[in-house]
Amino acid sequence: MAATIDPQTRETLEAGLSALHLDTALAAPLLDYLALLQRWNRAYNLTAVREPQAMVTRHLLDSLAMLPHLPAQGRLADLGTGPGLPGIPLAIARPALQVALVESNGKKARFLREAVRSLGLDNARVLESRAEAVDEPGAHDLVTARALASLADILAVGGHLLAPGGRLLALKGVRPDAEIAALPQGWELEALHPLAVPGLDAERHLAVVRRAA
Repeated sequence: MAATIDPQTRETLEAGLSALHLDTALAAPLLDYLALLQRWNRAYNLTAVREPQAMVTRHLLDSLAMLPHLPAQGRLADLGTGPGLPGIPLAIARPALQVALVESNGKKARFLREAVRSLGLDNARVLESRAEAVDEPGAHDLVTARALASLADILAVGGHLLAPGGRLLALKGVRPDAEIAALPQGWELEALHPLAVPGLDAERHLAVVRRAA
């Protein structure tokens, strides 16, 4: 599949992986995923980002920028994953991480199942469901969400999925100070990490939230 990707797109991805201190060997499976996403996007409109270079920056590298703050293994639920962001890039980069891709939209869930199958992602599974309806209480060490909602809203629909001592890792743009101030009772900010996404001229932050002690 990666053969359908132009050399410049491959170079952009490899340069971005190097900037993130990641193995450039990850480029091959990531480009396979990108090629599949491009092909399905023509018919199913899975993402508004259509230009391959922009997809590399705004989808792949943006998802992978949080990797330094993820454990090598564990159980992660990606809520409202859409076409698999950040869950599929994370599953590719962290083979020992068990990733549940939670998505209620039927078209996107069909794409996710095909991506998991064709990419051979044995560590990923698709849950076609709204986050609040996922019946796996306390089953996940980590919950993530890229563009789903406010911190309080993410916890409202997905907080039940976290194991004791679990963490919400929420990808945000500018510093979400108002959202942090509005965290519901029983939850607190553990850390707020600025992220540098290669090629992206915009603020990005990773908010890490845990249950209050």
